[in-house]
Amino acid sequence: MNRDAIRNSHSKHITEKLSHLSVRRQEIIRPIFEHPRAFVLASVRAMANRLNTDPATVVRIVRGLGFPSFREFQYYLHELSLAYATSADTMKRASRGTGIPGHVSDSLEADLKNLQALKNTLDRKRIAAVARRFHSARRIVIIAGDLAAVLSDYFEYHLVLLGLNAFSATSGGRIVHLTRSLLDRDVVVAISFRRGLRQTVEGAEMAREHGAYCIAITDTYLSPLTRVCQETFLAAIESNSYGASYAAPMALLNAFLGAIGQHRHPQTLRTVKEISEEQRRGSRWFHD
Repeated sequence: MNRDAIRNSHSKHITEKLSHLSVRRQEIIRPIFEHPRAFVLASVRAMANRLNTDPATVVRIVRGLGFPSFREFQYYLHELSLAYATSADTMKRASRGTGIPGHVSDSLEADLKNLQALKNTLDRKRIAAVARRFHSARRIVIIAGDLAAVLSDYFEYHLVLLGLNAFSATSGGRIVHLTRSLLDRDVVVAISFRRGLRQTVEGAEMAREHGAYCIAITDTYLSPLTRVCQETFLAAIESNSYGASYAAPMALLNAFLGAIGQHRHPQTLRTVKEISEEQRRGSRWFHD
């Protein structure tokens, strides 16, 4: 089993495994799950000191939870810290003493780091396979909410531009009405980060029940979307400010759009030529 599969597997069963530990061991380990970010970089010895126990006990608890090694437990805590991060958590990590110019530089560095992680981990062949699925779909529905709604609208706009039958669903009612009529020939893209927005997760669940092929775009394998969707693509949203950074998710959507456009290149080229004419002469553009 690869590392991602291990983390995903533990995300499903961690509550059950915790309940099988003795009451004493549950109390020892509880602070870690309540504040994972505070423990994610700790060694076994440092973790044991903070929990007022010994390293051997920590290792036994970790194995009792089903993790093959302490290292895998650290990977899990890292994902957990991402899933439960808040705006206050991201601001606390921001460097101090460099002033606003330094903060701006740190912000750009965070975006570059997120983009580099996407570049290093993205499976190009999976993107190509998904592009084929988009072209054969009867209907494409992009589900999102809150801030991620801007990603849904952006993706829908470009899919419609190519002539695909795409719909953005960013409110509870629209999600319900669009997903209830889906079939197995349809594709759903569910976009939500960290713990996952309820309307997005429930919309993906409904789409899956109707037979649609569901694709998750999130930032952690602990997202509930990974348990609902057939495929998951990760894009980090780490930031040094109170907001989330969508540099990497936007780049991921652009990678999808590039692959979708190239899959039927002659058809895309004809469409682009028509768009170019409208851009040169269309009445909606300002002319002196």
